Amino acid sequence: MKHVLRTLAALAVFGAVAGAAVVGFGLYNVSGRQDHFPGVGWLLHTTFKQSVRLRAPDAAEVPQDIGNADRIRLGALHYQSACAFCHSVPGQPRSATARAMNPPPPHITEATADWEPQQMFWIVEQGVKMSGMPHWPADGRGDEIWSVVAYLNAVPDMTAQEQTQLTGGKSGAARCSACHGEGGKSVNSYVPRLDILTPDQITQALVQYRDGTRPSGIMQEAAAGLTDGQITRIAQNFGTAQADELQRQEVVAPDHAGARLALRGTAEVPACTACHGPARQADAPIAPVLAGQSRAYLESQLKLWRDGHRGGGARANLMTKAAQDLSDADIAALADWYAEQGTTPQGQ
Repeated sequence: MKHVLRTLAALAVFGAVAGAAVVGFGLYNVSGRQDHFPGVGWLLHTTFKQSVRLRAPDAAEVPQDIGNADRIRLGALHYQSACAFCHSVPGQPRSATARAMNPPPPHITEATADWEPQQMFWIVEQGVKMSGMPHWPADGRGDEIWSVVAYLNAVPDMTAQEQTQLTGGKSGAARCSACHGEGGKSVNSYVPRLDILTPDQITQALVQYRDGTRPSGIMQEAAAGLTDGQITRIAQNFGTAQADELQRQEVVAPDHAGARLALRGTAEVPACTACHGPARQADAPIAPVLAGQSRAYLESQLKLWRDGHRGGGARANLMTKAAQDLSDADIAALADWYAEQGTTPQGQ
């Protein structure tokens, strides 16, 4: 028995010395032109697949609106700018540079073939070590990740023509319009209208996205390369100077459950209309107009405020405190009512 133990100890010492030599003297060839030793690639890929399946969320967490066309389009537009360089899109080959990577990123139609939505969510959220696959750049933004997953889930049945219809080939200000609509009048229920926000509010948001103080994997990507001058021009193109007037418009459907909460608040939740309108009476600083924003967008933002994931400067603490006692039912009621108000600036 002692002989066996001495042999095992000697092998362990030899392995440690050999490993130190490989690391210390650079004996292992890390060239991307060289394949792994036989069996190593299979071992790593199998480990990857089993790791994802072990850690992915339960299938019950997949949103019921995973097939929503607006969600798919939003995910497609982000994928086009942030992911297509490596994985390409339906109907197009990967670039020569992507194919030269080791391991090469799979084409999107191959990458989505064997995964369930909850597993793709985990991959997009967490990334994959030693593969070039990054994690989602903003913590707590599962709402955004599910939009990307909605697109990925639709890819296996997607044609090249359908891909083009989703994303087109827009850039610059036109690229902003791809998500936010012409003139900021978004018709995508997961994207905010900009035409009812002030230029200052849009400027502040874009600067915060660019600096990372307001977390968003989608908007941080979009704003990262913007100069101050470009941000100013975008804000002037999409914003309105009529926010104060919009917030003082008359209230519609005051008997709505969301209206009662918005107008009166509770012992724990202040009245939303005091700052956001409509029927705003106070001379408080003008907060973003909520009337006319979509239900899905408002609901996602209120949950981010409540759960402490929203960020965005000094106002973040105030809004997090205001929303912290809202239940899911409260949020749904508020989102329903504000979305029904249908605010439109004059002349539009």
